[in-house]
Amino acid sequence: MIHAVLIFNTSGVARLTKFYTPVHLSVQTLVQKIFSLVYARPVDLCNFLDAPELEPYLAQNEEGERWRVVYRNYATLYFVFVIDGAESELGILDLIQVFVQSLDRAFENVCELDLVFHFDEVHHILAEIIQGGLVLETNVDEIDDSVQLAAKLRKDSYASSNPLALSSGLNPRGANLHTPLGWLTGKLTGVGAR
Repeated sequence: MIHAVLIFNTSGVARLTKFYTPVHLSVQTLVQKIFSLVYARPVDLCNFLDAPELEPYLAQNEEGERWRVVYRNYATLYFVFVIDGAESELGILDLIQVFVQSLDRAFENVCELDLVFHFDEVHHILAEIIQGGLVLETNVDEIDDSVQLAAKLRKDSYASSNPLALSSGLNPRGANLHTPLGWLTGKLTGVGAR
């Protein structure tokens, strides 16, 4: 099972934290502990490590298995997954690659600022891939289609519920609703009245 997904910058500032199991002690302390494990690790070592230091922070495994940290470094960002023995380390490295490719498609060459200013979209992309600590989807095209559909539906919903929103065209009766003034003029003259 996947217990946590974290994204750090090289300064140790968490840009995404998602826990799928309860945290027993301070979340901030746990995040700092994970960053110290990953950041201090030499580049020539493999991208996964046993982390018995995390046992006091997270729920105990039934089988007494150790927690593992699997990570990848992309430019100034560390993508970190905390897993147990039920997950394959190489499979999780592949999953990190799928997550990064999905972010790249959504943001066209993702950077740290995209994670900061569009955190809701980042969480949506992650939710398309992982739910409750289990992997749902690994096909980047399916994930991208779902994210684009949700964005379109969100935009359509906003435009239909807010008459002052800048819409992308004409209403069904042909009144131009590109500006709030156009909407108000249409309402006053009866154009587009129901």
